[in-house]
Amino acid sequence: MAVPLAFLGIFFGYPVAAITTRGLRDGDGWHPGRIGEVLGDPAVRDVLWFTTWQAAASTALTLAVALPGAYVFARFAFPGKQLLRAVVTVPFVLPTVVVGTAFLAVVGRGGLLDDLWGVRLDTTVWAILLAHVFFNYAVVVRTVGGLWAQLDPRQEEAARVLGASRLTAWRRITLPALAPAVAAAALMVFLFTFTSFGVVQILGGPRFATLEVEIYRQTAQLLDLPTAAVLTLVQLAAVATLLALHARTVRRRESTLRLVAPELTARRPRGAGQWTLLAAVLAQIALLILLPLAVLVERSFLGPDGHWLGYYRALGTVADSGGVFLVPPVEAVWNSLRYAAVATVIALVVGALAAAALALPDPRQRPDGGPPTAGRLVRGFDALLMLPLGTSAVTVGFGFLIALDEPPLDLRASWILIPLAQALVGVPFVIRTMLPVLRAVDPRLREAAAVLGASPLRAWREVDLPMVARALGIAAGFAFAVSLGEFGATVFIARPDNPTLPVAVTRFLGRAGDLNYGQAMALSTVLMLVCACSLLLLERIRANRTGEL
Repeated sequence: MAVPLAFLGIFFGYPVAAITTRGLRDGDGWHPGRIGEVLGDPAVRDVLWFTTWQAAASTALTLAVALPGAYVFARFAFPGKQLLRAVVTVPFVLPTVVVGTAFLAVVGRGGLLDDLWGVRLDTTVWAILLAHVFFNYAVVVRTVGGLWAQLDPRQEEAARVLGASRLTAWRRITLPALAPAVAAAALMVFLFTFTSFGVVQILGGPRFATLEVEIYRQTAQLLDLPTAAVLTLVQLAAVATLLALHARTVRRRESTLRLVAPELTARRPRGAGQWTLLAAVLAQIALLILLPLAVLVERSFLGPDGHWLGYYRALGTVADSGGVFLVPPVEAVWNSLRYAAVATVIALVVGALAAAALALPDPRQRPDGGPPTAGRLVRGFDALLMLPLGTSAVTVGFGFLIALDEPPLDLRASWILIPLAQALVGVPFVIRTMLPVLRAVDPRLREAAAVLGASPLRAWREVDLPMVARALGIAAGFAFAVSLGEFGATVFIARPDNPTLPVAVTRFLGRAGDLNYGQAMALSTVLMLVCACSLLLLERIRANRTGEL
């Protein structure tokens, strides 16, 4: 636990504390009364209320839409499954401003729905909710589906043999086993929507603002650091409360599960009902995921005189960059890949160590032989390690610039600063993906291996590793994906001569003109292709290691 906590303290706690402290004090000292002034503002309370209820609605809607998809990917075997799983993850790595732009092209003025039926949803909360489902669909599919694919179906079949209906068997056997993974997915979706920035800024217009949007406005536009600092503290307090509640309630519902290899659970659909479910999920993916992506790609080829490749050719030059790019924008592809690779390694090491420490059995074993209960200290560590997901990326980015500028942590000129910022977001995904599986491993298997003479290392290699290999692959995919698409903190520390793909896209979108907009769409398309190819490669590597078809 020492390594994860040191990483979190140095590269998260220290920068956030530095920027928050600077905002709450000036040359005359501390001004705690500023907290009451900000919280007493009715406009701030409205922002906090909207932030909370839209996050709750987005989470509920995402779970309702994505859980059937998680079941299909976990239990059904069908052609193109690996490719489709990679495709549904693509939206998750897109910068939120690109997601907002893609949905604007579908539901906004002059968008697809406006052209076909005269329907516009921009500046409404429905556009925000749908974009959040589009963005977070893969979180539920991969987190819940990863565990679902390893649950032994024979337990549910045994309940059916004993007279339980299909619904009763699922409710009493499968649902309790899935509860930790569902809760973990819901937590991640809520945190991402609670801190939503680009989607709300583009689709919500002036009517809607989250805390993240307000922090950005106070920091970058109004230069009001005290107000931004107070809002950051409010956001941290809300997220910490949620994480503590999650750690306390979910841990009580965890139990030792019977896990099997995924290839033993996935099979071709049987009967009209299962084929209908598969068709419905595929149609859902086509409309919710593929349609906005297709519109985005189509815009990248739509030039002033019809479809052309001019936007893509322009990516290889730095002409008329206005100082925004000192290198051809296409070099952002290589930058993103190498940064994401390093960030993934950091996130896997830190996250896996943290998950293993959190999954260690409590020495106070229950007398009935059931799973040990986590102590308060362990629950506190669990919540603490998730804080980066719910903290303003704007705060983290500014904090990096302010705090990491003096020896021995003078990293502002170092390339490692970007992977460190990206790994901060990847670590919680690694923990949340691996922890339910690690806690589900029956400790008696390790004890049996020890009795047979296996060393602790061999027992881990022979017992734990085969069971967590799939979760480790999912965690690597998530860490790589979020590193590719991380924008909030990276935008403040990426230099013009070393941009990442999301930063390059956003800089194009921030400049007027059809050429810049077209290049932003072209670079977004490149980002989608890079992400899809990378995730498909990870799927194949994982399949070779786990035997999944």
